Amino acid sequence: MTKRVAFAIAAALALPAALAAEPAQTAQPAQTITVLQCARMLDAAAGKMLGPTTLVIEGKRIKEIRPGADPKPSQDAAAATGANVHVAIMADATCLPGLIDSHTHLTGETSPTGYTDQFRWNVADYAIRSTVYARRTLLAGFTTVRNVGDQANESIALRNAINAGIVPGPRIFTAGKAIGTTGGHADPTDGYRSDLAGDPGPKDGIINNVDDAYKAIRQHYKDGVDVIKIMPSGGVLDESSSADNAQMTIEEIKAIVSAAHDYGFTVAAHAHGAEAIRRAVLGGVDSIEHGTFMNDEDMKLMKEHGTWYVPTIIAGKYVQEMAAKPGYYPPQVAAKAMQVGPIIQATAGKAYKAGVKIAFGTDAAVYPHGQNAKEFEYMVQAGMPPMFVLQAATTHAAELLHKQDQLGQIAVGRVADVIAVPGNPLDDITVMQKVEFVMKEGTIYKESGRPAM
Repeated sequence: MTKRVAFAIAAALALPAALAAEPAQTAQPAQTITVLQCARMLDAAAGKMLGPTTLVIEGKRIKEIRPGADPKPSQDAAAATGANVHVAIMADATCLPGLIDSHTHLTGETSPTGYTDQFRWNVADYAIRSTVYARRTLLAGFTTVRNVGDQANESIALRNAINAGIVPGPRIFTAGKAIGTTGGHADPTDGYRSDLAGDPGPKDGIINNVDDAYKAIRQHYKDGVDVIKIMPSGGVLDESSSADNAQMTIEEIKAIVSAAHDYGFTVAAHAHGAEAIRRAVLGGVDSIEHGTFMNDEDMKLMKEHGTWYVPTIIAGKYVQEMAAKPGYYPPQVAAKAMQVGPIIQATAGKAYKAGVKIAFGTDAAVYPHGQNAKEFEYMVQAGMPPMFVLQAATTHAAELLHKQDQLGQIAVGRVADVIAVPGNPLDDITVMQKVEFVMKEGTIYKESGRPAM
């Protein structure tokens, strides 16, 4: 017997004794309980601003909500169980539910080189940058987003990485690739020379008939998306000539919606033009995004059908501003931006007065990520009350996602998504741009205005 074999046998014989010597159970770390002492708290469901309030968070959920701002009873109760206690005192801050942005694109961002970067960057380049944009969005107070369009399903990978705790970011409900028609706003090859353009099909999100529509939805289901995004009208940032022409038939839209609803998906429709909006609403979509040229008939139809409206005012203002900078956009894009930018805010105000259901959304990526909360200011300028716009980003957006029983409220038993801003946003809505505290699912990502991880 060699020395090597003898050593291996001895080690094997010694292993059971070593295992027996180990304790039967590994000691578990003590549970951490977080106590938030808020000067005010938004009851989004009731549309009320409450006074001093103490929140107790255990694990990922809200355990207790108590009037008053004395954390001591909660500290004492937690100490009795041996739990670790973290107290966050926000003496003149308002606690709100984690915000929801219903219209984002976390895998890209505006740039004057964006139209040429697509020929130099790989999907991995966009995916890596998306982790930065996701963190920036979360630190701005947005704990949940709908991601309504990417290029190669990279937002699905981002969602999965965030869910696995690999990178920090908001909870993502993603549409993967947007669905459109040949040469339309979703066609990824618009502006390419002919030998590069090819003929994208349903697997790429491009349809041209009812059968294609069913194929595209089934492919999206296979890819693992959460929602569906369609492009029934022209858009601003593609290299075609129209921002508002109708680009899908009612039959195509109805087919998409029918198939999507079969699979449990809601359908968001990018639509600037009045005719495209009309077709989308009659086709059964769940929300209209942008809605720049929405007319009275469209608003009436949306009310009748219960269709949501996601205005994205900040996007219109930003593209108008950038269009004034020579060379930032291609000429045809700049022309469309100057057409849409001055109108979108007024349309949002008219829709509010008409009683159309409104959810908060910004089109993040069209402007730099992390500035989402500017939309609150623009919505108030359009004539919407501060309480309404806060509800648009909480209870309304949660309802649009069909997650109103889980998100959009601070309530006992719910997931602990909580943010805090200085002062009272009902008095000054711009404080929503100064988020000091961010908690998502009981984990603190920002405290005292500084990132916590």
